[in-house]
Amino acid sequence: MVDIKCKTISDIIFQLRKEKNLTYAELEELTGVGITVLHKIETGATKRPEFKTLKAITKALPSHYTEIMKCYIEEEDRVEILFEILQEVIALKDDLAPVVALRLLQSPQRITEDSLQRLFDFTETVSDDPLRASLFTVIVQYSRERGVPYYVAKGLLQKYMIERNDLKRLEESFRLGQEITYYVDFLSLGEKVTFYFRMALHAYNIKKYSDCIQFCEEGLLLEKKDTELKARAYLSMLNSLLNLEKYDEVEIHLDIFEKMENEFVVIPSLHLRALIKARKKEYEVAIPILQKYLNEFSRDYKIHIADELLEIYLDIGDFESIPGILEKEHEFLPEKPKTPQKYLAVGKYFRHKGFYQLSIGLIDEGMQSYVNCFKSLEKVGAYEEKNECIQELLKIHIKLSKSLELKHIIKLKEAFE
Repeated sequence: MVDIKCKTISDIIFQLRKEKNLTYAELEELTGVGITVLHKIETGATKRPEFKTLKAITKALPSHYTEIMKCYIEEEDRVEILFEILQEVIALKDDLAPVVALRLLQSPQRITEDSLQRLFDFTETVSDDPLRASLFTVIVQYSRERGVPYYVAKGLLQKYMIERNDLKRLEESFRLGQEITYYVDFLSLGEKVTFYFRMALHAYNIKKYSDCIQFCEEGLLLEKKDTELKARAYLSMLNSLLNLEKYDEVEIHLDIFEKMENEFVVIPSLHLRALIKARKKEYEVAIPILQKYLNEFSRDYKIHIADELLEIYLDIGDFESIPGILEKEHEFLPEKPKTPQKYLAVGKYFRHKGFYQLSIGLIDEGMQSYVNCFKSLEKVGAYEEKNECIQELLKIHIKLSKSLELKHIIKLKEAFE
């Protein structure tokens, strides 16, 4: 194949005709573009053909779409044409989208801020998440180079809101969110509230409890309404304090949380009261309450209650009560977990279940439970938890004076990787 170098459109048309051994008449038949127009393009008489002409040529020569369009973009600076090209490459999901976006911003026909705003507005309408993120990246980089922090802030926020949904890259997207803290003054009040509360939830999901508390407190200073997002962020702060064993602070904040005018707070408030008793090892009070809630609460909360009960039973060595929980797993295991906390809760459940099964001699069943644990943790990139499970497995087998069988090692390896 003839090597196509991105020089000019005329070079490409000439090389493609030579490569495919086409006459002008044959190329006209393929593209629907007249011989005269094709000849003018190839000879360089028409240095910047109309976009509709290029579209016709690329449709006839689809394998060379990117090469042709890349050369055309380098010579084109008309804003409306570039937007038309951008819409097309996005529809085709072509890798040229960021290149076209940058060319749009570089066009001398518009001032920088106007170009950035128009591209930003357009990017918000793109439905494909990876493509939208790539366009916001262009906006951020160009804004940095031109010293326009307003669009650095807005672009970073939108990119963060996309990338935080990748549950396997929560640590990376959290670092992206942290970068926004340097530009937060350029965000609107609503954007600041969203940012702080979303970062609080994010921090809790990756066990950065102190960060969760800090981000939530920043949001609480700004948000006066008791929205569901505010309530969820407040709950993540309460759970962070609980995990940091700051029980007195939990109870103080829980009193405020319960008074929020949002129906979301009702069930979590009851659950938290029971959790405080459990974490303080006031099991005689906690166990009956948790057992009651396991029967009464909705499926969305039951997995967390089951985990807490199993943890208590294992802690006090009450193996007789555990089967009663396991028999109900069809009632509380999420069919399709959607959040990091749900995946972690499912992983925790199978870890407890596996520990119990191995302890009573159900080796095959116990190993399968650990495999299920690893699969759930893998969904959110919870490598620390996976390593803890491996260490726990080794300790159990040493305690039971049993070696891992090959079939179990293979299963674990597949799940772990």
